[in-house]
Amino acid sequence: MLQVTSNIACAHFGSANVNVRNVEDGDNSQYEDQANCGRPRSRSLYSSEETKCSTGNTDKDRSHIRPRSRSFYVCDTADAGTGDDGKRNTKITGKPLIKSPEGNSGKWASEELPGNKESLKGVSMMTISKVDNWEISSSSGMKYSQYVDWEKIDPEAAICYRKILSSDHYELKAMGRTGFWSMPHTLRSKAYQHIIHSIESTSTSADMDTYHGLVGKIFGEFQTSTHPFPKFMENGEIPRYCLNKAGLNSVKRILICINHHFPDVSFCPILSALVSLLLHFSEDEAQCFHSISSLLSYTDPKKRYIDRTFLTSHASCMIFGDFANKYCRGIWKLIASSHQNLFEFYSDWIMWIFADLPFTYAIRVLDVYLMEGYKVLYRVALALLSLYKVSMSSRGPHDVDDFRQDMKSFVQNVGRHSTIDSLFQRAFSIQLPTRKELTYLFNANKDALIHKDIHNKSSFQDMEFRAFSSSVVTETEMRVVWAWIPERFALFSPVQLFATNVHGRSLSSFYSRVEGHDPTVLLLKTADEEICGAFLSSDWAQKNCDEKGCKFFGTGECFVFTLRPGVEPYQRTVLQISGMSDKCDFSHQKQTFSTSSLISTHVDRPTGVSQNQRCKFASFCTDSNIKFMAGDDETLFIGGDGGHALHLQADLSAGCTEHCDTFESPPLCRGCFKIQSLEVWGIQHSLSVPSLLSQ
Repeated sequence: MLQVTSNIACAHFGSANVNVRNVEDGDNSQYEDQANCGRPRSRSLYSSEETKCSTGNTDKDRSHIRPRSRSFYVCDTADAGTGDDGKRNTKITGKPLIKSPEGNSGKWASEELPGNKESLKGVSMMTISKVDNWEISSSSGMKYSQYVDWEKIDPEAAICYRKILSSDHYELKAMGRTGFWSMPHTLRSKAYQHIIHSIESTSTSADMDTYHGLVGKIFGEFQTSTHPFPKFMENGEIPRYCLNKAGLNSVKRILICINHHFPDVSFCPILSALVSLLLHFSEDEAQCFHSISSLLSYTDPKKRYIDRTFLTSHASCMIFGDFANKYCRGIWKLIASSHQNLFEFYSDWIMWIFADLPFTYAIRVLDVYLMEGYKVLYRVALALLSLYKVSMSSRGPHDVDDFRQDMKSFVQNVGRHSTIDSLFQRAFSIQLPTRKELTYLFNANKDALIHKDIHNKSSFQDMEFRAFSSSVVTETEMRVVWAWIPERFALFSPVQLFATNVHGRSLSSFYSRVEGHDPTVLLLKTADEEICGAFLSSDWAQKNCDEKGCKFFGTGECFVFTLRPGVEPYQRTVLQISGMSDKCDFSHQKQTFSTSSLISTHVDRPTGVSQNQRCKFASFCTDSNIKFMAGDDETLFIGGDGGHALHLQADLSAGCTEHCDTFESPPLCRGCFKIQSLEVWGIQHSLSVPSLLSQ
């Protein structure tokens, strides 16, 4: 006789349903599993009873309705039991109940959560149990088995794969953006493994053995086991992405193993979505675990993949907030007019991509993300935000009760507004800072958060205007200005450095009070009650003049604005980040860094001295002809391309404004004006410059 047994290697791909038992039971049948996308299921070769048992439920399990995401501690997706009539019973309840495995429950409790038996009552738990059968989809979506020469079955895909293997990094970037490997599924699976294998990481193929060991250690031989909720997931939602129950439970097993293998990963809300997506294109759970491990333990200094803590996630969110204010002008008006929190709205930005986007869009983003890292996420999120702004043109802000939920709904239905190719075209038309500049800004944001002692969500507090008093603006108007300035500075309260009604009217007094401080906010009120101003990113101590005139300096973070009668910021979408500087050497083009960037160009005196560009700057300087700020004891200029946004006289009694190409701004008030009051504000704490990557 010939005895055939189950392949042990398949055991780790078997499904395990997740049961969450709650204290208050309720009948909520609307949460029954609807995750299957109508794909035929393969049945076990080794159990005819399982096939018979599952036949009756086939039509019920097939559904084209895919929930966007679902919390695995709110909904019990497993078969809770079988009633007398043979139907499945599903329980959905409110509070989690800890359920230990049958048999030897005392041992399980002591191993999983030692010393915390009394504290488990308030901890979110999830239960993984064995299902009636295990399934591997036989649809065209899965890779061919190990016994099949797939290149002979699909020769066109095989040719594409050989082209992928022979392509360099830049060719692969172009392929990813155009969807070169999007079909068939097997081609994308192999492309992903090739790309992930090339990621610079401390992860190795031994991760797969590690995963098998973790599965044996964590889950053991128990048919049912209950585990604490992974600490890195913010709300417990897992995007289903057409995964069936077996796939969903595999995601949960992988997440639990990640929680044990990477104890330093304390906050990463996108991790569940990445696991769900990569599981589609993995041979088994172990390979998916290895792929995620490669993304988590990357060492490539030129790109980022995954934030592992609240500090780094919030620093990334601050970058997006700065970009949104610059590239999606006007979105702040929609939200501010409804008195909703703008930064809370921006805090969902990464979940728009890896939770809310439809599956077919999300995998196209994943194609590029694996090649290019974190930067593409900024592009796609900004493209989604700009589309949302366009869609809002047909509606008023008063028609939206909750902008966060409205944006979520918009992204979920983005197919009504744009194809994925059109979305990518919009995304890659946005000119973002270089990777080195992004790294600098990321480090600066982290330093600001550490300086503010913000390490987790509970320690984050809205900035307070303590005893704010100004002769130019109201507290509400100052809050508006503070919402425009870079996020790393907006964490701190404003501090008055200079005021004409206190320190007198002279530029010499002005400079003596503001030099040594950067950034600063200049506010002025005219005799006609018009209010305008400027955010100036660099220290006025950098002002310098020679026989040719005053030298302009500053960075692309400078902007000008009006507050009365209209409220509008004006900022050119240039790329240079405050705090980065290039001092050029004509022979070697060396780059150095200081606390503020210095772009040296000359301002023409009224006598008509010709302009003379002093130095050609390298990668960090986007355009050395851009003129942000300049001054001496006789005059002060803000903007100098095509006109001055502000030009103030030495006695600070009068000034003028005109159209300025530097900020793409119109005259900020009446052309020539008398100054009623002028103030300069700094931030409460000065920030040290973060260390930079070596050249």
